Amino acid sequence: MGRNTRQRRKPPAAKALAAAAALALGGGGLLWANFHASAHEPDQRAWGGEQTKAATAQVATVSCPDVGQRLTNVPEPARQGVARELAGLDRQITEAYARLAATRDAQAKDPGFVRNAITGPLGEKRAATIDRIRITIQRAGGSFDDALKQLAPCTTRSTDRTDAGGGQQNGQQPNGGQQQNNGGQQGGIGGQAGNGPVAADFVDITKVAPNVQGTPRRTGNASTGTFTTRCGVNANKNHNTDNVIVAPGVTNGAHHLHDYVGNQRIDAFASNQTFLRGGTSCQNRDDLSSYYWPVVRVQDGTRDFDQNADGGGKEGNVGRILTPVQAEIKYVGSPAGKVVAMPRFLRVITGDAKTTTNGLANANAHWSCTGFENKVQLTERYPICPQGSKVVRSFAFQSCWDGRNTDSANHRTHVAFADPASGVCPNGFKAIPQLTMRLVYAVPPPVIRNGQVQNAYAVDGFPEQLHKPATDHDDFISVTRNGLAEKIANCLNRGQNCA
Repeated sequence: MGRNTRQRRKPPAAKALAAAAALALGGGGLLWANFHASAHEPDQRAWGGEQTKAATAQVATVSCPDVGQRLTNVPEPARQGVARELAGLDRQITEAYARLAATRDAQAKDPGFVRNAITGPLGEKRAATIDRIRITIQRAGGSFDDALKQLAPCTTRSTDRTDAGGGQQNGQQPNGGQQQNNGGQQGGIGGQAGNGPVAADFVDITKVAPNVQGTPRRTGNASTGTFTTRCGVNANKNHNTDNVIVAPGVTNGAHHLHDYVGNQRIDAFASNQTFLRGGTSCQNRDDLSSYYWPVVRVQDGTRDFDQNADGGGKEGNVGRILTPVQAEIKYVGSPAGKVVAMPRFLRVITGDAKTTTNGLANANAHWSCTGFENKVQLTERYPICPQGSKVVRSFAFQSCWDGRNTDSANHRTHVAFADPASGVCPNGFKAIPQLTMRLVYAVPPPVIRNGQVQNAYAVDGFPEQLHKPATDHDDFISVTRNGLAEKIANCLNRGQNCA
């Protein structure tokens, strides 16, 4: 896809404010509200005036512990009910944001207003929801850690323009400006929806020192083959904002838009039987697996079809959606030994969509440029590529399986990464074919002027995550038939290159 040629349009300020609502999924994350960009207020680009200082004081952050990430022991019969309750926690935070945005006059007059009218009642509602999660788990025969009850309260604090991410320095410039129609930053938080990215999220890749590490040495028993499956680039625009892995049965459970290739029948309500009937975009008709990832958008002032939709513009995911020019899906073997076939319906998530609030422990984002991939891989920065080079995002999924479960309560503990030095799986885990994905995009290079980024690009995400590059993630459901899973494993174990 080439450079944008559409007319740039400036959305009304009221819509920009609505899009800036940061809403956390799963009952956790940071909630911020930028109140200064009202249509009736003058241009405040001259930072330091009394009006700007007053606006700065009205930027509030509510921090709520992530309940979903802590639930590691949920019996299978209880998971649907727990998912619904986690969605309820999310709705509660949504309502809290609405109250924050609608009551700034009351907040200015009463220092205790937010605590008494917003975070206090929010904590009480969260406590009741966490207790329903306890009941759901215990009725299914599971055990509940009472320490989770301590996750109910949320805190709030005021922030300034350079600390709009709830305590994390994001490198914003305090310009206090109105939204710009060229994809410029708004309110120092960045992005045309006011929730990122910012200039500090980008780096000229030609100025980054090489950082790619060597791979583990292969043993004599290594599985050295490769298996490539060609499933297209989602040219048919198969999108939705659901996530059947983490939020089954919950519409808009992802709160951001996904590209789907492979299986064509994936949404929040799909079941294993739905997958088997789903059809596929893959050339190999026995590959009914679902490969899906958040879309990438260019924030150049243009709009896309979901500008006024949940998971899109309503939640800060704005701009022109880019379709990859290449989507390479390949399975590789283990340097330490043979692999076993993936089980049917195995679900794997790699990366963490909430690294801004959860930290980088589960981050697995890799950003680079064509011509630089073997030298530079980035996690916390988006690359600005030189002329003639394209943006590359790549993923290497977990390659070790516990041998029993196709999913787990937190969608992580049933799979694991091999040791990076030896390639050996943890005790009790078996090596499986490692799914790797490489997505290539023709991205108009962003421009950074006076500490601000124009025409930024960013991965879709939960709005409170500020569109940070480290939040990139990828999802996979293994669905094969006619012995394809065994064929993939055999190909790798024999050292062949198959497609």
